[in-house]
Amino acid sequence: MSTIPHPAAGSPTAPLGPPSSSPGPSPAVHFHAPDALRLFRECFHALADNVERVVMGKRDVVELALTCLFAEGHLLVEDVPGTGKTTLARALAASLDAQWQRVQFTPDLLPSDITGVSMFRQTTNTFEFLPGPVFANIVIGDEINRASPKTQSALLEVMEEGRVTVDGVAHPVPRPFMVVATQNPVDMSGTYPLPEAQLDRFLMRVTVGYPDHRSEVAVASGTAGAPAVESLPAIAAAHHIGEFIEVARQRVMASEPVVDYAVRIAQATRTSPHTRLGAGPRGSVSLIRAARVRAASQERAHLLPEDIKALAAPVLTHRLLLSPDAELAGWTAESVLADVLSAVPAPALGGMAKARA
Repeated sequence: MSTIPHPAAGSPTAPLGPPSSSPGPSPAVHFHAPDALRLFRECFHALADNVERVVMGKRDVVELALTCLFAEGHLLVEDVPGTGKTTLARALAASLDAQWQRVQFTPDLLPSDITGVSMFRQTTNTFEFLPGPVFANIVIGDEINRASPKTQSALLEVMEEGRVTVDGVAHPVPRPFMVVATQNPVDMSGTYPLPEAQLDRFLMRVTVGYPDHRSEVAVASGTAGAPAVESLPAIAAAHHIGEFIEVARQRVMASEPVVDYAVRIAQATRTSPHTRLGAGPRGSVSLIRAARVRAASQERAHLLPEDIKALAAPVLTHRLLLSPDAELAGWTAESVLADVLSAVPAPALGGMAKARA
Protein backbone atom coordinates (compact mmCIF):
# COMPACT_ATOMS: atom_id res chain seq x y z
CA MET A 1 0.00 0.00 0.00
CA SER A 2 1.20 3.49 -0.77
CA THR A 3 -0.35 6.60 0.74
CA ILE A 4 0.52 10.10 -0.41
CA PRO A 5 -0.69 12.88 1.92
CA HIS A 6 -1.69 16.24 0.47
CA PRO A 7 0.73 19.02 1.42
CA ALA A 8 -1.87 21.39 2.81
CA ALA A 9 0.67 23.63 4.49
CA GLY A 10 1.74 26.57 2.40
CA SER A 11 -0.64 25.97 -0.49
CA PRO A 12 -2.38 29.17 -1.63
CA THR A 13 -6.12 29.43 -1.59
CA ALA A 14 -7.71 31.70 -4.17
CA PRO A 15 -10.75 33.75 -3.15
CA LEU A 16 -14.13 32.31 -4.03
CA GLY A 17 -15.79 35.53 -5.09
CA PRO A 18 -14.59 38.44 -7.17
CA PRO A 19 -10.95 39.49 -6.63
CA SER A 20 -10.49 41.67 -3.61
CA SER A 21 -7.76 44.22 -2.96
CA SER A 22 -7.60 43.40 0.74
CA PRO A 23 -5.37 40.47 1.68
CA GLY A 24 -6.44 37.67 3.94
CA PRO A 25 -8.43 34.48 3.77
CA SER A 26 -11.80 34.28 2.05
CA PRO A 27 -14.81 34.77 4.33
CA ALA A 28 -17.13 31.91 5.08
CA VAL A 29 -20.02 31.49 2.67
CA HIS A 30 -23.32 30.80 4.42
CA PHE A 31 -26.09 29.08 2.52
CA HIS A 32 -28.58 31.76 3.55
CA ALA A 33 -26.52 34.60 2.04
CA PRO A 34 -28.39 36.45 -0.74
CA ASP A 35 -25.54 35.89 -3.23
CA ALA A 36 -24.86 32.27 -2.21
CA LEU A 37 -25.85 30.82 -5.58
CA ARG A 38 -23.67 33.29 -7.43
CA LEU A 39 -20.69 32.41 -5.26
CA PHE A 40 -21.45 28.73 -5.78
CA ARG A 41 -21.39 29.16 -9.55
CA GLU A 42 -18.12 31.10 -9.43
CA CYS A 43 -16.44 28.52 -7.21
CA PHE A 44 -17.73 25.61 -9.29
CA HIS A 45 -16.42 27.00 -12.57
CA ALA A 46 -13.15 28.19 -11.01
CA LEU A 47 -12.50 24.64 -9.82
CA ALA A 48 -13.45 23.24 -13.23
CA ASP A 49 -11.08 25.64 -14.99
CA ASN A 50 -8.28 24.69 -12.61
CA VAL A 51 -8.71 20.94 -13.11
CA GLU A 52 -9.03 21.37 -16.88
CA ARG A 53 -5.55 22.87 -16.97
CA VAL A 54 -4.31 19.32 -16.45
CA VAL A 55 -7.19 17.22 -17.83
CA MET A 56 -7.60 18.99 -21.15
CA GLY A 57 -10.58 18.60 -23.43
CA LYS A 58 -12.74 16.83 -20.84
CA ARG A 59 -14.89 19.63 -19.46
CA ASP A 60 -17.99 17.47 -19.14
CA VAL A 61 -16.15 14.82 -17.11
CA VAL A 62 -14.56 17.45 -14.87
CA GLU A 63 -17.94 19.03 -14.13
CA LEU A 64 -19.44 15.64 -13.31
CA ALA A 65 -16.60 15.03 -10.84
CA LEU A 66 -17.27 18.39 -9.19
CA THR A 67 -20.98 17.63 -9.09
CA CYS A 68 -20.13 14.52 -7.09
CA LEU A 69 -18.02 16.57 -4.71
CA PHE A 70 -20.70 19.17 -3.97
CA ALA A 71 -23.40 16.50 -3.72
CA GLU A 72 -21.37 14.68 -1.04
CA GLY A 73 -21.16 11.62 -3.24
CA HIS A 74 -18.44 9.29 -4.44
CA LEU A 75 -17.05 8.98 -7.95
CA LEU A 76 -16.04 5.87 -9.87
CA VAL A 77 -13.87 6.53 -12.93
CA GLU A 78 -13.72 3.54 -15.26
CA ASP A 79 -11.67 3.37 -18.43
CA VAL A 80 -8.77 1.65 -20.12
CA PRO A 81 -5.23 2.42 -18.89
CA GLY A 82 -3.59 5.66 -19.96
CA THR A 83 -6.67 7.86 -20.35
CA GLY A 84 -6.05 10.10 -17.32
CA LYS A 85 -8.23 8.50 -14.65
CA THR A 86 -5.72 9.00 -11.83
CA THR A 87 -4.74 12.43 -13.15
CA LEU A 88 -8.36 13.55 -12.90
CA ALA A 89 -8.59 12.35 -9.30
CA ARG A 90 -5.28 13.95 -8.30
CA ALA A 91 -6.12 17.25 -10.01
CA LEU A 92 -9.44 17.40 -8.17
CA ALA A 93 -7.72 16.79 -4.83
CA ALA A 94 -4.94 19.30 -5.58
CA SER A 95 -7.52 22.00 -6.34
CA LEU A 96 -8.75 21.86 -2.75
CA ASP A 97 -6.87 23.07 0.30
CA ALA A 98 -7.90 19.95 2.16
CA GLN A 99 -6.39 16.72 3.38
CA TRP A 100 -6.24 13.91 0.84
CA GLN A 101 -4.74 10.46 0.66
CA ARG A 102 -4.02 8.07 -2.18
CA VAL A 103 -4.21 4.29 -1.84
CA GLN A 104 -2.85 2.00 -4.53
CA PHE A 105 -5.09 -1.07 -4.44
CA THR A 106 -3.24 -4.36 -4.89
CA PRO A 107 -4.27 -8.02 -4.38
CA ASP A 108 -2.37 -8.24 -1.07
CA LEU A 109 -3.96 -5.12 0.44
CA LEU A 110 -5.80 -5.77 3.73
CA PRO A 111 -8.91 -3.96 5.07
CA SER A 112 -6.94 -2.63 8.06
CA ASP A 113 -4.49 -0.99 5.63
CA ILE A 114 -7.37 1.28 4.60
CA THR A 115 -9.49 1.79 7.71
CA GLY A 116 -6.82 1.65 10.42
CA VAL A 117 -6.02 -0.69 13.29
CA SER A 118 -6.08 -0.74 17.10
CA MET A 119 -2.62 -1.22 18.59
CA PHE A 120 -1.82 -2.10 22.18
CA ARG A 121 0.44 0.41 23.94
CA GLN A 122 2.43 -1.15 26.75
CA THR A 123 3.31 2.25 28.21
CA THR A 124 -0.35 3.07 28.88
CA ASN A 125 -1.69 -0.51 29.01
CA THR A 126 -4.48 0.49 26.60
CA PHE A 127 -5.43 0.05 22.97
CA GLU A 128 -4.85 3.04 20.70
CA PHE A 129 -6.55 3.46 17.33
CA LEU A 130 -4.21 4.32 14.48
CA PRO A 131 -6.34 5.81 11.66
CA GLY A 132 -5.77 4.63 8.11
CA PRO A 133 -5.67 6.67 4.91
CA VAL A 134 -9.48 6.70 4.70
CA PHE A 135 -9.48 9.50 7.31
CA ALA A 136 -9.14 12.36 4.83
CA ASN A 137 -11.40 14.72 2.93
CA ILE A 138 -10.65 13.08 -0.42
CA VAL A 139 -9.52 9.47 -0.70
CA ILE A 140 -8.15 8.39 -4.08
CA GLY A 141 -8.47 4.64 -4.59
CA ASP A 142 -6.30 3.81 -7.58
CA GLU A 143 -7.34 0.66 -9.49
CA ILE A 144 -9.81 -0.33 -6.82
CA ASN A 145 -10.86 -3.51 -8.61
CA ARG A 146 -7.36 -4.99 -8.31
CA ALA A 147 -7.94 -5.60 -4.58
CA SER A 148 -9.76 -8.63 -3.24
CA PRO A 149 -13.51 -8.40 -2.49
CA LYS A 150 -12.68 -8.56 1.24
CA THR A 151 -10.62 -5.39 0.97
CA GLN A 152 -13.17 -3.70 -1.29
CA SER A 153 -15.85 -4.24 1.35
CA ALA A 154 -13.80 -2.23 3.86
CA LEU A 155 -15.15 0.91 2.17
CA LEU A 156 -18.83 -0.02 2.44
CA GLU A 157 -19.48 1.52 5.85
CA VAL A 158 -17.46 4.69 5.45
CA MET A 159 -18.88 5.47 2.00
CA GLU A 160 -22.45 5.29 3.28
CA GLU A 161 -22.26 6.46 6.89
CA GLY A 162 -19.10 8.58 7.00
CA ARG A 163 -17.53 6.60 9.82
CA VAL A 164 -15.35 3.57 10.47
CA THR A 165 -16.14 1.06 13.21
CA VAL A 166 -13.12 -0.72 14.69
CA ASP A 167 -13.44 -2.99 17.74
CA GLY A 168 -16.97 -1.73 18.33
CA VAL A 169 -15.97 1.96 18.38
CA ALA A 170 -17.18 4.32 15.63
CA HIS A 171 -14.64 6.83 14.31
CA PRO A 172 -16.12 9.59 12.08
CA VAL A 173 -14.19 10.77 9.03
CA PRO A 174 -13.80 14.50 8.29
CA ARG A 175 -16.37 16.39 6.27
CA PRO A 176 -16.53 16.84 3.36
CA PHE A 177 -15.62 13.26 2.54
CA MET A 178 -15.32 11.84 -0.98
CA VAL A 179 -13.95 8.63 -2.45
CA VAL A 180 -12.61 8.96 -5.99
CA ALA A 181 -11.93 5.44 -7.22
CA THR A 182 -10.49 4.40 -10.54
CA GLN A 183 -10.85 1.00 -12.09
CA ASN A 184 -9.93 -0.81 -15.27
CA PRO A 185 -12.62 -2.57 -17.29
CA VAL A 186 -13.73 -5.79 -15.60
CA ASP A 187 -12.65 -7.95 -18.52
CA MET A 188 -8.98 -7.09 -17.99
CA SER A 189 -6.65 -9.62 -16.36
CA GLY A 190 -6.14 -9.42 -12.60
CA THR A 191 -9.31 -7.52 -11.73
CA TYR A 192 -12.16 -8.33 -9.34
CA PRO A 193 -15.60 -6.93 -10.22
CA LEU A 194 -17.00 -4.61 -7.58
CA PRO A 195 -20.05 -6.06 -5.79
CA GLU A 196 -23.43 -4.51 -6.46
CA ALA A 197 -23.65 -3.10 -2.93
CA GLN A 198 -20.47 -1.10 -3.41
CA LEU A 199 -21.34 0.05 -6.91
CA ASP A 200 -24.60 1.40 -5.51
CA ARG A 201 -22.65 3.54 -3.04
CA PHE A 202 -20.98 5.48 -5.83
CA LEU A 203 -23.03 8.51 -6.79
CA MET A 204 -21.66 8.45 -10.33
CA ARG A 205 -19.64 6.35 -12.71
CA VAL A 206 -17.91 8.25 -15.51
CA THR A 207 -15.61 7.37 -18.38
CA VAL A 208 -12.81 9.75 -19.27
CA GLY A 209 -12.29 8.49 -22.82
CA TYR A 210 -9.50 9.30 -25.22
CA PRO A 211 -8.69 12.98 -25.85
CA ASP A 212 -9.52 14.63 -29.13
CA HIS A 213 -6.82 14.82 -31.78
CA ARG A 214 -5.74 18.38 -31.02
CA SER A 215 -5.43 17.79 -27.27
CA GLU A 216 -3.51 14.56 -27.75
CA VAL A 217 -1.09 16.22 -30.18
CA ALA A 218 -0.51 19.05 -27.70
CA VAL A 219 0.14 16.62 -24.85
CA ALA A 220 2.42 14.37 -26.92
CA SER A 221 4.48 17.29 -28.26
CA GLY A 222 4.79 18.93 -24.87
CA THR A 223 3.48 22.26 -26.15
CA ALA A 224 0.26 22.22 -24.16
CA GLY A 225 1.73 24.41 -21.45
CA ALA A 226 -0.27 22.50 -18.85
CA PRO A 227 1.18 22.56 -15.35
CA ALA A 228 1.94 19.45 -13.36
CA VAL A 229 -0.69 18.27 -10.92
CA GLU A 230 1.58 19.13 -8.00
CA SER A 231 1.79 22.77 -9.10
CA LEU A 232 -1.96 23.36 -9.35
CA PRO A 233 -3.11 26.10 -6.96
CA ALA A 234 -5.74 25.35 -4.36
CA ILE A 235 -8.97 27.15 -5.26
CA ALA A 236 -11.16 26.41 -2.22
CA ALA A 237 -10.69 25.15 1.30
CA ALA A 238 -12.49 22.23 2.90
CA HIS A 239 -14.75 24.45 5.02
CA HIS A 240 -15.79 26.38 1.90
CA ILE A 241 -16.82 23.13 0.22
CA GLY A 242 -18.87 22.27 3.30
CA GLU A 243 -20.67 25.61 3.05
CA PHE A 244 -21.37 25.17 -0.66
CA ILE A 245 -22.75 21.70 -0.03
CA GLU A 246 -25.37 23.36 2.14
CA VAL A 247 -26.01 25.99 -0.57
CA ALA A 248 -26.99 23.31 -3.07
CA ARG A 249 -29.00 21.43 -0.48
CA GLN A 250 -30.89 24.36 1.05
CA ARG A 251 -31.16 26.99 -1.70
CA VAL A 252 -32.21 24.84 -4.68
CA MET A 253 -35.86 23.85 -4.65
CA ALA A 254 -36.84 20.39 -5.89
CA SER A 255 -40.47 20.69 -6.94
CA GLU A 256 -42.79 17.71 -6.70
CA PRO A 257 -43.13 17.21 -10.49
CA VAL A 258 -39.36 16.93 -10.94
CA VAL A 259 -38.93 14.59 -7.97
CA ASP A 260 -41.79 12.47 -9.28
CA TYR A 261 -40.07 12.38 -12.68
CA ALA A 262 -36.80 11.13 -11.17
CA VAL A 263 -38.61 8.45 -9.15
CA ARG A 264 -40.56 7.26 -12.19
CA ILE A 265 -37.32 6.87 -14.13
CA ALA A 266 -35.77 4.79 -11.35
CA GLN A 267 -38.89 2.67 -11.07
CA ALA A 268 -38.97 2.13 -14.83
CA THR A 269 -35.47 0.62 -14.70
CA ARG A 270 -36.76 -2.00 -12.24
CA THR A 271 -39.71 -3.00 -14.41
CA SER A 272 -37.81 -2.98 -17.70
CA PRO A 273 -37.83 -6.40 -19.43
CA HIS A 274 -34.11 -5.98 -20.12
CA THR A 275 -32.97 -5.75 -16.48
CA ARG A 276 -32.83 -8.24 -13.65
CA LEU A 277 -31.94 -5.49 -11.17
CA GLY A 278 -32.78 -1.82 -11.57
CA ALA A 279 -31.93 1.34 -9.67
CA GLY A 280 -33.17 1.32 -6.08
CA PRO A 281 -34.34 4.23 -3.94
CA ARG A 282 -30.73 5.28 -3.41
CA GLY A 283 -30.54 5.86 -7.15
CA SER A 284 -33.45 8.29 -7.24
CA VAL A 285 -32.16 10.10 -4.13
CA SER A 286 -28.72 10.40 -5.72
CA LEU A 287 -30.26 11.74 -8.90
CA ILE A 288 -32.00 14.57 -7.05
CA ARG A 289 -28.85 15.40 -5.05
CA ALA A 290 -26.77 15.66 -8.20
CA ALA A 291 -29.47 17.67 -9.99
CA ARG A 292 -29.46 20.25 -7.17
CA VAL A 293 -25.74 20.80 -7.70
CA ARG A 294 -26.16 21.13 -11.47
CA ALA A 295 -28.85 23.74 -10.96
CA ALA A 296 -26.74 25.65 -8.43
CA SER A 297 -23.75 25.61 -10.81
CA GLN A 298 -25.97 27.47 -13.28
CA GLU A 299 -27.18 29.86 -10.54
CA ARG A 300 -30.70 28.45 -10.58
CA ALA A 301 -32.78 28.02 -7.44
CA HIS A 302 -35.01 25.32 -8.94
CA LEU A 303 -34.65 22.00 -10.75
CA LEU A 304 -35.64 21.34 -14.33
CA PRO A 305 -36.40 18.05 -16.08
CA GLU A 306 -33.27 18.71 -18.17
CA ASP A 307 -31.17 18.34 -15.00
CA ILE A 308 -32.58 14.86 -14.46
CA LYS A 309 -32.05 13.84 -18.09
CA ALA A 310 -28.48 15.15 -18.19
CA LEU A 311 -27.43 13.26 -15.06
CA ALA A 312 -29.45 10.06 -15.46
CA ALA A 313 -26.71 8.17 -17.33
CA PRO A 314 -23.76 8.77 -14.94
CA VAL A 315 -25.96 8.32 -11.87
CA LEU A 316 -28.02 5.27 -12.85
CA THR A 317 -26.25 3.10 -15.43
CA HIS A 318 -23.84 1.45 -12.98
CA ARG A 319 -26.82 0.42 -10.83
CA LEU A 320 -28.43 -1.64 -13.62
CA LEU A 321 -27.88 -5.36 -14.06
CA LEU A 322 -29.05 -6.65 -17.41
CA SER A 323 -30.83 -9.92 -17.93
CA PRO A 324 -28.93 -12.67 -19.80
CA ASP A 325 -31.28 -12.42 -22.77
CA ALA A 326 -30.70 -8.66 -23.02
CA GLU A 327 -26.93 -9.11 -22.95
CA LEU A 328 -27.13 -11.72 -25.70
CA ALA A 329 -29.29 -9.36 -27.74
CA GLY A 330 -26.64 -6.64 -27.50
CA TRP A 331 -28.30 -4.36 -24.97
CA THR A 332 -26.13 -2.23 -22.68
CA ALA A 333 -26.96 -0.29 -19.53
CA GLU A 334 -26.75 2.94 -21.52
CA SER A 335 -29.15 1.72 -24.21
CA VAL A 336 -31.61 0.41 -21.61
CA LEU A 337 -31.59 3.77 -19.81
CA ALA A 338 -32.07 5.61 -23.11
CA ASP A 339 -35.08 3.40 -23.77
CA VAL A 340 -36.45 4.22 -20.31
CA LEU A 341 -35.95 7.97 -20.77
CA SER A 342 -37.82 7.89 -24.07
CA ALA A 343 -40.72 6.00 -22.47
CA VAL A 344 -41.12 8.09 -19.28
CA PRO A 345 -42.75 11.47 -20.05
CA ALA A 346 -41.18 14.57 -18.57
CA PRO A 347 -43.25 17.09 -16.59
CA ALA A 348 -45.08 19.67 -18.67
CA LEU A 349 -43.58 23.13 -18.90
CA GLY A 350 -46.79 24.68 -17.59
CA GLY A 351 -46.57 22.69 -14.43
CA MET A 352 -42.95 23.69 -14.00
CA ALA A 353 -43.83 27.37 -14.39
CA LYS A 354 -46.40 27.05 -11.62
CA ALA A 355 -43.87 25.27 -9.42
CA ARG A 356 -41.31 28.04 -9.93
CA ALA A 357 -43.94 30.67 -9.17
